Amino acid sequence: MNRDGHDHDDASHGHDGDHDHDASGHSRGGGSDRGHDHSHDHADHDDTATCGCDDGCDTATAPDSVSDGPSASASPDGSDEGRTLRLSVPEMDCASCAEKVTKSVRGDAGVREVDAQPTTGTLYVRFDGAETDDDAVRSRVERAGYAVADTETATFSVPEMDCASCAGKVENALDGVAGVTERQTQPTTGEVTVTFDPGTASRGELVAAIEGAGYAVEDGDGGDSPRDVWRTPRARKTGVGAVFLAGGLVLEFLLPGLDALLAAPAGYEIHAAWVLYTLAVLLAGIPVLRNGYYSAKNASLDIDLLMSAGILGAMAVNMPFEAATLAVLFSVAELLERFSMDRARNSMRELMELSPDTATVRRDGEETVVPAEDVAVGETVLVRPGDRIPLDGVVTEGTSAVDESPITGESVPVDKSPGEEVFAGSIVEEGYLEVEATSAASDSTLSKVVEMVEDANREKTEAERFIDRFARYYTPVIVVGAVLTAAVPPLLFGDPFREWFVRGLTLLVVACPCAFVISTPVSVVSGITSAARNGVLVKGGQHLEAMSDVEVVAVDKTGTLTTGELGVTDVVALNGNDSTEVLGCAAAIESRSEHPIAQAVTAHAADRDVPEREIRDFESITGKGVKATLDGEVHYAGKPGLFADLGFDLEHAHVATDGGERTDGSRVSSDPRSDGGQMVEDARDCDHGSYLDLTNEVIPRLQSEGKSVVLVGTEDEIEGVVAVADTVRPEAEWTVSRLRELGVSRVVMLTGDNERTANVIGKRVGVDEVRADLLPEEKVEAVRELTDEHESVAMVGDGVNDAPALAAATVGIAMGAAGTDTALETADVALLSDDLTRLPYLVDLSSKTAGVIRQNVWASLAVKGVLTVAAPLGLITVATAIVVGDMGMSLGVTSNALRLAGVEPDAAASDDWGGSGSEDGNEGTNGNADGDDLRDAAA
Repeated sequence: MNRDGHDHDDASHGHDGDHDHDASGHSRGGGSDRGHDHSHDHADHDDTATCGCDDGCDTATAPDSVSDGPSASASPDGSDEGRTLRLSVPEMDCASCAEKVTKSVRGDAGVREVDAQPTTGTLYVRFDGAETDDDAVRSRVERAGYAVADTETATFSVPEMDCASCAGKVENALDGVAGVTERQTQPTTGEVTVTFDPGTASRGELVAAIEGAGYAVEDGDGGDSPRDVWRTPRARKTGVGAVFLAGGLVLEFLLPGLDALLAAPAGYEIHAAWVLYTLAVLLAGIPVLRNGYYSAKNASLDIDLLMSAGILGAMAVNMPFEAATLAVLFSVAELLERFSMDRARNSMRELMELSPDTATVRRDGEETVVPAEDVAVGETVLVRPGDRIPLDGVVTEGTSAVDESPITGESVPVDKSPGEEVFAGSIVEEGYLEVEATSAASDSTLSKVVEMVEDANREKTEAERFIDRFARYYTPVIVVGAVLTAAVPPLLFGDPFREWFVRGLTLLVVACPCAFVISTPVSVVSGITSAARNGVLVKGGQHLEAMSDVEVVAVDKTGTLTTGELGVTDVVALNGNDSTEVLGCAAAIESRSEHPIAQAVTAHAADRDVPEREIRDFESITGKGVKATLDGEVHYAGKPGLFADLGFDLEHAHVATDGGERTDGSRVSSDPRSDGGQMVEDARDCDHGSYLDLTNEVIPRLQSEGKSVVLVGTEDEIEGVVAVADTVRPEAEWTVSRLRELGVSRVVMLTGDNERTANVIGKRVGVDEVRADLLPEEKVEAVRELTDEHESVAMVGDGVNDAPALAAATVGIAMGAAGTDTALETADVALLSDDLTRLPYLVDLSSKTAGVIRQNVWASLAVKGVLTVAAPLGLITVATAIVVGDMGMSLGVTSNALRLAGVEPDAAASDDWGGSGSEDGNEGTNGNADGDDLRDAAA
C-alpha cells in the first residue's frame, strides 16, 4: 500500500523492475536520475518490489573495469573494492604455473579475485585498495617465481599498408622484434598497434621494423584528403612512366620507321622503344620491385613478390613491353587501391574531427584558448554560437538549442539549460553556453565511440575468416599454375616460349587476391562508420553481420517500448468542475510530494500552463493519500478507498454534459459518439442528470489499461479523477511494423511488469508475443529459449538493467547509451539516442551490408575465376588482367562498399508515427492518442 495513497496498480512507477542494486539497496539503474521515494511503495509488495519497480530487481553488477596497462583502475562505482590490475607474466605458460601464481596472490588478504590466463600470459587481479596495493600484488607474483613484465602499447600510422598482403609483411617484420607481445594491423585504417616490453624493445625499433618491411611510418593520419595520393612521388613517377610506355607504343606500333636499332650486344637488340619501355619500368616499377624485395625478405608470397617476379622475368627474356605494361598498370592499380582505401578511411577521420582540437576556458578570470586535451575536469569551457562543444560537461550558464546529431544521430536540436548534460562534438546552434567539463577530452563520449569503432574494425567477420582461409590456398595454387603454363608447353610440346611465357605472366597477375581480400573489411568499415554517424555504435563487424540474420527481436518494455517516465493520460472532471480545475487542484496538493505520480501530475499541469495555487497544512494520510488546505477548504488526493472512507458513493459520481477538455487542452464535443470508445456506456441517467460508476466501471477500466488512478476532491464532493501511466513511445508501433517489413519474423516483449499492463502495451504496439512478470534471470532464460528456437535473436534493453539478457542474445542492443559507460561497454550495439527508429535502421543497414559483402565476394570470385580460365588459353592480355582483375575489382568493391555511407534512418518514420500520438507526444498506454477526457461519457 502506498503511503500517500497513490494507486500504483503494479505499474505506477513506469519502470520494469529489473534495476541493478548495490549492497545498500539503492537503485543503480541507467534510466532516470529521478528521486525514488521508497515510502510510496505498496506495503504488501514482496521484497523484489520494495524499490517501486514492477518486475523485480537485478542484483547483477556491472563488470569491473580493467586497466589498459599494468596499473590498477577504479571500478565503475568508484569503490576500491573493484580495482583491477592487469599484469603480463610471460613465463606463466601452463595450468600448473597459473595455479601457483593464483595461490600465491590469493594469500594477500586484500585480493578479492584472481584470473590467470596462461594462454596469453596475462593475470587479472581484483583487490581492495584499502587493504593492499599494486606493489604487494606484484610481489606475490614474483614470490611464486614468475617475473612481471610491464608493457606499453603504441599505435603507428602506416598509410601505405592498405591491403592484407601489406599487413602480412608488417606483421612478419614485427614478429621478429624481441619484446613484442602483441600486434594488430588494420589495413582499412592504415594503423598498426603494437604491445611491447619497453625494457626489451623501443619505439624506434618498432618503427624500423615496420619501415624495414617497406612501409613508411608517418605522423598523423597520413593525409587530409584521399586525393593526396595523386600528389605523391610514386604517383608522379608512375605518370612519367606511363608517358614513356605510351611513347614506346607509338614508336613500336605506329611509327616503326623511327624505332631505330641502337645496339645489339650479344644478339640482344636494343631499339628506341626498348629504351622507353625500360625507363617506364625504372620509374613505375622501382616501388614495386622494392616492395617485392621486402616480401621476399619476409617470406611473404604476395602480389608485390609476384609482380616483381613478372617484371624481372619479362626483362630477362627481352620482353620490355610486357614488363613496362606490368609495372605501369600495376603501379596505377596500387595508387587507385590506396585512393579507394583512403576514401573508406576518410569516414573514420570525419568521426575523429567532430571534436574540436582547442577549447576556450576561463582561467584566473580571463578567457584562454588551450588544446582540448589540456582542459581539466571541473574547468569552465565557453562555447559560442556555431561552435562545437570540445568536451563532455554540464551547462552552468546560458541556454541554447544544441545539435547532438554527431553523437546521437538525432537531427532535431535539443534545448539545453543549466544543469543539463552536453556531449563533445555537439554544435551550439544559438545562444552562449558555459559548460563545466565532467571528463577529459580522451574520455568523452565521442572519444569512446571513435575508439570503439576502431576496435570494432579489428574484429573479423565470419566472411572475412572464410576469405582469409581461401586466400591461403588460392595464391599458391595459381602461382604453381602460372609456372606450369609458362614452362610445360614449350618444354614438352615445343610451343613458342614467348607466347606461353606471356600467358603464364598473365596468370601470375590473376594470382593476386587483393580485391577478394579487401571486399569484406572495406564493407564492414563503411557500414560501421555510417552507423556511428547516425547514432548507432556497432562494436564489431561480426555483430553487424549477425544482425542481418536476426529472425526474432526481443524488446524490454520500460524505457524501450515506453519512455520509462510517467505521464497524465486522462482527466475525468466530476460534479460540474472542468478538467483545468481538477488538474490544478491535483497539482497543488501533489506539489509537496516527490513521488513519481505526483511529479507526473505537477509536470503535466505546468505543461498546460495551469495556474499555480498555494496550499497550507499539507498532511500525509498513511496508506491512503494526502490532504491540504486549498483556498480555505480542505482538499484530498488519493486512492478511491480514501474517498469511500469519507462517505462518498463511488458508484454514483455526477458529471456535467456540456462537454469537457482533453488532456491536451482542446475542447471536445458533448456528443456521446465523439468518445469513439466503450466509455460511452459508463454514463447513466439519474434524476440529477448523468453519473458515472467509478467503482465498477471507470476505475477498473483505467486500471485494466495499466494506469494508476488518483481521485481529487473535498469533504463535500469528488472533483475528478486523474489517470497516470508510463507512456508508450510514439514511434514504438511504427518500429514494430517496420521490423516485420524488413524480415524480422517475430517481435517479443519481455518485461517484469504485471501481465495486465504488459498485454495492454503489447497490443498497442503490435508485438507478436508478451512475456510478463519476468525476473531478470527469467528474461535470460526467455532469450535462451528464443535462441534455441530461432537461432538468431536480438535483445533490446537499457544496457544496464538488462545486461544479462543482452549478453544471452545473439546481438545485445542497448537503448539511449550516450553518456552511459556501462551500456557502451556491455552491449554489442548501442543506440546512442533514445530513439527506437534507429532499430529498424540498424536492421536495414546490416542487411544491406551483408548484401554488399556477398556482392563483393561473389563478383571477385567470378571475375578471378573467368580470368584464371582465360589466361592460360590466351584469351586475355597482361593489361586486361591488371585493369580488370586487380585495379578494376579493387576499385569496384571499394566503391560498392562506400554506398553503405548513404544508408540513412527512414526519413518517413516521423511521418508514419507522428500522427498516431498526441500532439505533445505523450501517448498513454491505453492507445487513446488524445487522452480523452472521460466527461464525454456523461453526454
